[in-house]
Amino acid sequence: MMYEIVLKILRGINRRMNRPDWKDLRLTQPISDFFGYDRGSQSIYRYYIDRFIESQCDKIKGKVLEVGDSMYMDLYKDKISDAMIIHYKELRGRNSFIGDLTHMDSLPRATFDCFICTQTYNFIYDFRAAIEGSKYVLKPGGYLVATVSGIQQISKYDEARWGDYWRFTKESCERTFSDIFGKDQIEICSYGNVLSSIAALEGLSSSEITNEELNFNDPSYPLILGVLARKGND
Repeated sequence: MMYEIVLKILRGINRRMNRPDWKDLRLTQPISDFFGYDRGSQSIYRYYIDRFIESQCDKIKGKVLEVGDSMYMDLYKDKISDAMIIHYKELRGRNSFIGDLTHMDSLPRATFDCFICTQTYNFIYDFRAAIEGSKYVLKPGGYLVATVSGIQQISKYDEARWGDYWRFTKESCERTFSDIFGKDQIEICSYGNVLSSIAALEGLSSSEITNEELNFNDPSYPLILGVLARKGND
């Protein structure tokens, strides 16, 4: 509790001492390169990811798989009968297994009612194979609930661990996921606008611009793309 209080105070001090000057964009260095987490508890990207997951919460039920941790499964655990976590390299915690989405022989076949796969395909070189693997783990009628980045800086953390390869657009998502799941089985949502794009690239937190500004949607500036894909019964 004391740690959280101190962290909140430090973030507030950081924001006050390094206020963004919206009148001067001629800067070659961002205000922060930690995605805003040194300035607030939530990044602008995470704000949009949370919005998309919430919009699809009715799909998160039954036997559910999530990448890396159980952050979103924990929010809807009352509707989940069995929760599993897939890790790429290091096994951490119970109800987890190591699997590579690009290699189906490492994955359980037709096992899950829902697969929550946030911010993953950007960091997989063969992302098409990873999407095919995501379909492979789903039961017929199961849902993939995924997000990918559009406008975003390189993640140094991910680049060092497994690579940071791709940025997506709504059109690239529609074509790729349609090829694998079928055109009638997907929905793509875009989140962001020019102001939230500038704020995100400057490394501001979601608390530094208003919800009204965050929620204005301009498809020409996609920070986050949400993907809902259903596995058919064929």
